Amino acid sequence: MGCSGSKVMQAGDGTGGAIASGGGRTASGGIGTGGASSTGGASLAPGGSAPTGGTPSSGASSIGGGTSSGGASSTGGGTASGGTSSTGGGTPSTGGASSTGGASSTGGAPGTGNAGSGPPETAPRGYGRGTTGGGGKASQKASSLAEIQALIDGYSGSGGLVIEYTGKFDFKTISDPCTQHERDAQIVEIKRKGDITLLGADGSSANFGIHIASTSSNIIVRNMTIGLTPGADASDIISIEGMSDGAPSKVWIDHNEFFTSMVECDGAGDTEFDGMIDVKKGADNITVSYNHLHDHHKVSLNGSSDSDTAARHITFHHNLFEKVGSRVPLQRGGYAHLVNNEFLDVTVSGINVRMGGNALVEANYFENVKNPVTSRDSDEIGFWDLRNNNLASASDVAAGNALGITWDDGNDGTVNATAWETTKAFPVALGYAFAADSHACVHAGLRAVVGAGKGLETLKCE
Repeated sequence: MGCSGSKVMQAGDGTGGAIASGGGRTASGGIGTGGASSTGGASLAPGGSAPTGGTPSSGASSIGGGTSSGGASSTGGGTASGGTSSTGGGTPSTGGASSTGGASSTGGAPGTGNAGSGPPETAPRGYGRGTTGGGGKASQKASSLAEIQALIDGYSGSGGLVIEYTGKFDFKTISDPCTQHERDAQIVEIKRKGDITLLGADGSSANFGIHIASTSSNIIVRNMTIGLTPGADASDIISIEGMSDGAPSKVWIDHNEFFTSMVECDGAGDTEFDGMIDVKKGADNITVSYNHLHDHHKVSLNGSSDSDTAARHITFHHNLFEKVGSRVPLQRGGYAHLVNNEFLDVTVSGINVRMGGNALVEANYFENVKNPVTSRDSDEIGFWDLRNNNLASASDVAAGNALGITWDDGNDGTVNATAWETTKAFPVALGYAFAADSHACVHAGLRAVVGAGKGLETLKCE
């Protein structure tokens, strides 16, 4: 079954995988690595040569046994300051004012575009704060999915496990991405076990997904390069999912590079590749940071259906979303803080808030994005609080704007942010402090520090 490069990408974002037709641009074909990011060395070279592995900063190794993988330390942003909730995202009782800068206007954030690199974070900021993973346990090496799974299966389930993945996958062996749709899924299962760090060695790469399920909590995935995962609708790169006996909490997805392909495959429907980072069925208290997420149709599903509206709390900060289709993210219910991300070349829809969800959209940079903030494809709309993004007013998103922002009407009931105004103030205090960088600095420097093989460096703004 070959790739059909002539089919037009589907638009909309249905609740059960069915996607309304029309709107998107023609899929580009080819493997998702080919030139998605040609600067800064962030992305895999065409054909899958592994990242070169940037120079670690401050002497902090990106491959050691938990030192920089979110160890026991609560410094570096892990500690909530001043928030009313210290439980990792439980809904605080206070309302209105957010600890991220209060009632700031929707205009562009002050500050310059001067950007450099800073030291690795030792703990996550945001709703995933307090996640320590395997802590300071000595790392154990694994070079394959089977070896990772054996270490997890042999682990008691608590007390700490740090796995350093050293394997390499040659993406040149996949000449036609559409063949991945027909292959069995390859998945690392983390189920009913906690206190785990999976840390990719610089230069490693993988062709398998990771399923964090049931009561598995306190999990870190860092510095992994994962691409072109097989398995059609079971091909999620990261799936964080509750089950009947409980749901994951405290998960940190940091400094990874994830990609598949924007091809359209005959007979695949919308399942050429499934989710990139999906969070569903009660999973809560999650931070997604400093990832390069590119060349993929459906990026991040938050809520598996319109009935899955649990009060999820997810922070997306300092991620580069590039050459992607939709679900950037899709949010059903719950609370999301999207701060200091860059959205480039989004062809269907960006931040899609539905089913009463609330999103704080703060100090992000948008360029060449279709429907950058919207509520569509569900029976109930969601709401957004827009603060200090590079898009500051309706004129910035009107027809003919300089940044390539476009819109479509969507299905009945669609609400687009064409007025570029807040529709509902973020209704709860975040419970953590987050000093946002300016959107200008994000645009100037984020690419140099996102993804794997960068020494876990962070963005430093002046």
